[in-house]
Amino acid sequence: MTPATPPNPDRSAHPDSPGGTFRTAGLRRRGLLRTGAAGVAALAAALLPGPARAQGTGAGAGAVQPDIDSTSTWGARAPQGTISVLRHRPSGIVIHHTASTNSTDFSRAQAHAHARWVQDLHLDENGWADTGYHFLVSRGGWITEGRHGSLSALTGGSSFVLGAHTSGQNDRTIGIANEGSYHAGALPPEAQWDVLVTLCAYVCAQYGIAPAQITGHKDHGTTLCPGVYHDMLPRLREEVAAAL
Repeated sequence: MTPATPPNPDRSAHPDSPGGTFRTAGLRRRGLLRTGAAGVAALAAALLPGPARAQGTGAGAGAVQPDIDSTSTWGARAPQGTISVLRHRPSGIVIHHTASTNSTDFSRAQAHAHARWVQDLHLDENGWADTGYHFLVSRGGWITEGRHGSLSALTGGSSFVLGAHTSGQNDRTIGIANEGSYHAGALPPEAQWDVLVTLCAYVCAQYGIAPAQITGHKDHGTTLCPGVYHDMLPRLREEVAAAL
């Protein structure tokens, strides 16, 4: 299902869903990501099949390598230009939201549809070479690779690709965008929040980034992005630090 197209990236929020229906096996999977590296792989393997498992990583004391769907997995278009690989580590993370509809579809298929919608917007309307963000987190808690090469660089831990997400920060930070619009009282689903914490912790562990260096888009320019996520940054930094 393709999400509705917003007229611009900082439009007013859609009403959030009262829902609660995402507390299914998908949320159980994401709950595993909060249990820390010790024992999580074995527990996940016992409960869940194939790619729905989190994997322990030696990069940090408690960091967990989350399940991330690559550009090939969600059917990305080829870049329309050169994707530059920077031979140094990023020094921070910038949090965004995509200002898309606050979908009540928490499926993996929706996460893939959302990733395609963002890429289409950035290629066709913005005229960029590829998706500007390095990674996206869906409302259902699925992570997708944004810009080509971001996942392999993150796994390697010594380089990253030049992004197009925040003016003045693209050559020094990882851009992570959350599906949805988080203005006017809308709050992120628990599944999205939990997996964002896990992803940020893994990025921090791989690149040696201090949780204090997690900022929001509006910290670097005049924008409403990332909405309420900006108010939640102190909590995000605290939970990421606890996960390391």
